[in-house]
Amino acid sequence: MSEHAATTIVTRFAPSPTGRLHVGGARTALFCWALARQAKKSAQGDGAFIIRIEDTDRARSSHASEKRILQDLQWLGIDWDEGPTAGADDLDPRGVGPFRQSARFERGDYDGAINKLLDDGLAYHAFETPEELNAMRQEALKAKKQFRYNRAALDIPEAERRRRAESGEPHVVRFKMPETAIEFDDEIRGHVTIQATELDDLIIRKADGWPTYHLAVVVDDEAMGVTHVIRGEEHLANTPRHVALQRALGSRVPTFAHLSLIFNLDGSKMSKRDRDKAARRACVDGGIKTSPVEIIPEGEFEHWLKDKRRALAPDQLAAIADKLDIELPEIDVCDFEAAGFLPETLCNFLSLLGWSPGDDIEKFDNGFLAEKISLKRMVKTPAKFDRKKLLAFNTDALTAMPDPEFLRRWRAWCEVHDLAILEQLEDAQVELLASALRPRSKTFREAAVSARFALLRVEAIHFDEKAVQKTLLKNDGEGLGALRSIRPMIETLEPFGGDSINALVKRFAESNGIGMGKVAQPLRVALTGSTVSPPIDATLAVLGKAEVLARIDRCLSECAVKA
Repeated sequence: MSEHAATTIVTRFAPSPTGRLHVGGARTALFCWALARQAKKSAQGDGAFIIRIEDTDRARSSHASEKRILQDLQWLGIDWDEGPTAGADDLDPRGVGPFRQSARFERGDYDGAINKLLDDGLAYHAFETPEELNAMRQEALKAKKQFRYNRAALDIPEAERRRRAESGEPHVVRFKMPETAIEFDDEIRGHVTIQATELDDLIIRKADGWPTYHLAVVVDDEAMGVTHVIRGEEHLANTPRHVALQRALGSRVPTFAHLSLIFNLDGSKMSKRDRDKAARRACVDGGIKTSPVEIIPEGEFEHWLKDKRRALAPDQLAAIADKLDIELPEIDVCDFEAAGFLPETLCNFLSLLGWSPGDDIEKFDNGFLAEKISLKRMVKTPAKFDRKKLLAFNTDALTAMPDPEFLRRWRAWCEVHDLAILEQLEDAQVELLASALRPRSKTFREAAVSARFALLRVEAIHFDEKAVQKTLLKNDGEGLGALRSIRPMIETLEPFGGDSINALVKRFAESNGIGMGKVAQPLRVALTGSTVSPPIDATLAVLGKAEVLARIDRCLSECAVKA
């Protein structure tokens, strides 16, 4: 357990605004949120969930990334009690803000902690240049030893160190690590002991005067009263450093819980680079050696293709995927949103990565998670990100969704990701499509792809050669004959709607002694160019009589010559 006792549980999620929100980070935020919400509803105590923006990486941090991260959290249904908002003022009921490290730096919070450590003899100025430090690392590498700073700066008298630092000589401030082992308890990992020989004197203030992550996170957690630090296993190596700093500063040591890593099914760690890997593989397999899209500057594509360590920007990867017509694996939260997954489905799935409510329960909402979550039920072993299972969850949710809700949410998705559907079709057509597509769609994007036949111009329809041969020309043009025979019946059909269309197709099939597929499939090819579309009555109804007749006529004209 932690070195403090409190009935209040305060958790925080502290993203760096240097990119997009990875699903691993979203899982961390979700568990932090759930634990605080559980405490908030408890009769024994209270809870608070904080969002803190760790923007000390000035070169890479951006307001655009911060905004995107906050939007993604809101999309997931993760709200916060304290932290930044889209407005002018932060949420700060306890007065523990500001919630951006840049603002806390300007206020002098970190300098105060660093000066305390310097005054207590627990930190010191160091003056080695980057070149000198690199030489030390190379020497350790040659000796096959782990690099540890040799504390050469401590050979300089303290008064001289201070004088040189105050005179403006380039320097950093290092924390003097204890000579004894660091021990702490982790709610998932158990008791952890790190020997002193594994830790060196970490830098807590960089040469530009800004604090490092290690110092800033410890100062912020204490100032904000954070009681539980829940984060990914990749941060476990940082924890002994943080514990040492907390004890040196006289701060509380919170309860730690390090979540299991998230792996792909092939055993590799799920990484932001997975999208680069997929795009690079497609380019290599396709023999593409120069950039297929203008958005990537000359030379950059070639370097990226050769160097697996390089990464393209998300919009560049998206452009390659669109050009090559390939699917890239979803990695960040916004990838899943753009792919048309439901936020509640993604949260449900993420909750099961490293935690289980027991009793074979798999389907639940965020409220259930907040009620049942327990750090004791977290597992150490890596979680496997099974995309097929996530897709099955999403399919089940869409299938069970009432038509009006599907229509509302699909329209909202289209407004962002496929506006052409809403701009080119009438409201009644969109409603017809939504009702027809919902039972057979796995995602909103899949529904949009299935709806695109309705946007095609008659002259732009491409008739799939295999579909034409199998459906229209086989058996001496049986399909073409069905089209010719049913066309005049469609022209005179009134009213022209789903029920009447279905009755016509059924009547035509029965009178000709053929199955409904022998009528529906030729119609699909004529109207969409392929054998895949929504139910045939909905397909015709969405297009309208005039468009249906025009498409049949073009199909008969173009495909008859192949007979």
